[in-house]
Parts: sequence; C-alpha cells; structure tokens
Amino acid sequence: MLTTILAAGAAPAAENPYGLWEALEQGGVIAWSVFIILVVFLFFSLFIMFVKLFEQQKIINQTKRVRAGFWQSNNLREGAAKLEKNSAYRQIVDDGLAAQEQHKLLTDPVEAHDWLHGSLARSEAAINSQLGSGLAFLATVGATAPFIGLFGTVIGIYRALIKIGAAGQASIDAVAGPVGEALIMTALGLVVAVPAVLAYNWLQRRNKAIAEDLSAFSNDVLGFLASEGKVRPVVAGKGAAATTAKPAAPKPAAPTTTAGTTGGVQTRA
Repeated sequence: MLTTILAAGAAPAAENPYGLWEALEQGGVIAWSVFIILVVFLFFSLFIMFVKLFEQQKIINQTKRVRAGFWQSNNLREGAAKLEKNSAYRQIVDDGLAAQEQHKLLTDPVEAHDWLHGSLARSEAAINSQLGSGLAFLATVGATAPFIGLFGTVIGIYRALIKIGAAGQASIDAVAGPVGEALIMTALGLVVAVPAVLAYNWLQRRNKAIAEDLSAFSNDVLGFLASEGKVRPVVAGKGAAATTAKPAAPKPAAPTTTAGTTGGVQTRA
C-alpha cells in the first residue's frame, strides 16, 4: 500500500494539452505572430504611459513652485534663477527674455506685443508637442488591438472547423484546442486595448490642464514684459492684504447759510 502511494506521488503530473503554450503551438505561425504583436503593443503602451506620467508630474510640481515664489522676485531673470534648468516654465521665461532682446535688433518695425506674443506662443507649442508625443501610439493600440485579437480568433475558429470536417464529427478533443486558442486571442486583444484607451484619455486630460497653466503663465510673462515690470499677477497671501481698503471716514457736514428776516445773514452748522 505504501509502495503504491509513493509510486503515485513520484509519477510526473500529466501535462495540460489545452494551456496557453499548447494553444500557441497548435496555432502555428499565425497564432505566434498575433501573440507577439499584442505583447509588443502592451510593452510599449506601458512604457509610454509611465514615461508621460513622469513628465507630466514633473511639470505639475514646477507649477506649484512657480505659484509659491516666482512672482515675488524683482524681475524675470531673478525669478528664472529659482526654476530648474531646462524646465518648461524656465523655457518660457528664457524665450520671452530672448524675444525682448531680439526685438531691439529688428530693422523692420514690428509691434513689441506681437513679437513677444508670437515667441511665447511658439514656446508653449513646443512644450505641448513634447507632452503629446507618444499618445498617438496609445490611440493606435486602443483602436487596432481588438481587431488583431479578432484576427487570431477567426483563424482559430477556422482551424476548428477544418478539424471537425476532417474528423467527420464534432468531438470535444478535436475542437477544444483551436477554440481555446481563439478565445485566448480575443482576451489578449482586450487586455492590450483597454489599458491603452484608458491611459490615452487620462494623459490627454492631464495635458489639457498643464496647457492651461502654461498659457496663463505665458500671458503673465507677456504682461510683465510689455509693461516693463509694472503689471504682474497678484501673489496669493500677499495681495489680499494689499487690496483690502480701509473704510472711508465720514465727511463733516458743510455749513449752510440762510438769510435773516432783518436782512442779515445767519450761519447754521
């Protein structure tokens, strides 16, 4: 009895003929090609998602620092020194200062406001373009991955029908492999597509919020340059006290004069 139990425990476990790798082996070149394409799509989608998330969070942190102390500086150069080198907000300030210097060298008269506005707009567009790079790949994966998986599904069902026709009867052992392969390809297509679509929409929403902050900052820089430092945004916590006005004291009543009955003039307060 003990010998029988030990022999049964030592016996190798029976292999599953309907696992993932077995289904891919049965599918041949087409199944492996679809599987590899979907895995590559998933890898690059995750890579782009994490890289863009890191870039966006870096700019969001810069926004907090700009709001905290940039406009408390005496001039733009002093404020730019507080920002990280090669950061998005530093690029806008540097481009604005460079455009101001270049305007003095123009021989053809151009309005300073138009020149500065165009330079700052180009700087914003370059930053937004950098943030948006790679998102088109996520959109492409989200749109095509289900159909690539569906292609594998169609091939699997086609092979199942061929086996049924060759066997002359629809037995489970004849169609389980190809049908299982077909279902696996459908699932892989959805697993790759859904995260890509969610990441695309989420990153696009964050890019829109960042673009709004950059546009507001660019407009503030333009106002500062165009007014030679006289116009700047109100710093939170500092402008509130400055803008609170004291109530005006009541003015004393003006004296009035009335003519007396005897022709004299009497004054009443």
